[in-house]
Amino acid sequence: MVTLTPRRPRIEGADAFTVGTGFHRALEDGRIECTVCPRACRLREGQRGLCFVRARQGEQIVLTSYGRSSGFCIDPIEKKPLNHFLPGTPVLSFGTAGCNLACRFCQNWDISKSREIDTLASEAEPETLATTAKRLGCKSIAFTYNDPTVFLEYAADCADAAREAGLKAVAVSAGYIRPEARQELYAHMDAANIDLKAFTEEFYRKIAFASLRTVLDTLEYLVHETDVWTEITTLLIPGHNDSDDEIAAECAWIGEHLGPDVPLHFTAFHPDFKMRDVPPTPAATLQRARRIALDAGLRYVYTGNAHDPEGQTTTCVNCGEALIARDWYRIARYAVSDSGQCDGCGADVPGVFDGPAGDWGPKRQPIRVAPPSTTRAPAHDHIPTHRPEPSHRP
Repeated sequence: MVTLTPRRPRIEGADAFTVGTGFHRALEDGRIECTVCPRACRLREGQRGLCFVRARQGEQIVLTSYGRSSGFCIDPIEKKPLNHFLPGTPVLSFGTAGCNLACRFCQNWDISKSREIDTLASEAEPETLATTAKRLGCKSIAFTYNDPTVFLEYAADCADAAREAGLKAVAVSAGYIRPEARQELYAHMDAANIDLKAFTEEFYRKIAFASLRTVLDTLEYLVHETDVWTEITTLLIPGHNDSDDEIAAECAWIGEHLGPDVPLHFTAFHPDFKMRDVPPTPAATLQRARRIALDAGLRYVYTGNAHDPEGQTTTCVNCGEALIARDWYRIARYAVSDSGQCDGCGADVPGVFDGPAGDWGPKRQPIRVAPPSTTRAPAHDHIPTHRPEPSHRP
């Protein structure tokens, strides 16, 4: 029997998956305010925040999903999507339940909008998760499917365990987080993909029930104040955020405030949750957005959720050579040195490269992470699944 020392002490009288947090403050009216995100949920005893997984217990806000997940899967890193971070390598992906946004178009609503703890059918301590990822040949662990902001403490501990095992840690987030919590979360991360859902406050207010300014602040923080490799994704929704003017404004802001080398992914929407009346995004819309971005001076612009080899290929901005040719998530050509230079002209390629590209390809491998105690039922690395494949957007 393996015994692991918990990274965070459990709360007396609570279940094994509840831990204390440091992000809260007492209010004069007796409520406790959660200070993880700008939503600032103010809770009385027993109440939960909008995210559902952070709740008041006594005189503090607790996380009720520590060590529990909605499932684990090994994916290509390009699915996060990250095209300039350890290309072609497998990443162990997982999420919990709940979200601090309320997007009407949520592509993972069964996970992020869940109000049932039973959604969290899998469990793993951080060390167990890191050991499993290492054993199965992963190069990194990703916190995805829902936003790691709401399970910050669990994500941070898993990231630390991953690093101790020689792995990287990846956050896939909407970037809706307060400065103090943001600093804490990303101190543990090596890479991030931030979901820039649109480029108007009206969209964020009416469709995502959040704030654009907060997300832009997160992007500037990551790019200018940390070493976290950062890429951006915008899901283009027909009639809502796909106009030429809005796309051009987003690209101009990225170029001016973040620089031309930050990769930008335009991905296709499919009808889901409360926006089933909106049609899927045409491939032509993705290609149009990519052209606008390239014309605005952005150097690495990609399309996703559609078959578009040209829009998924990384090209050297110095000599024009196809550096990483992709077809969906399969790498057909790789012309980047182990240290990240173009094989043709030697120009640096922005990103994180560590040896030759991996060859994981497009496959998706669900797994079960074995608990550390031999008193529990044995788990297996490979299990069948009939669950629809989740999106990696929070």
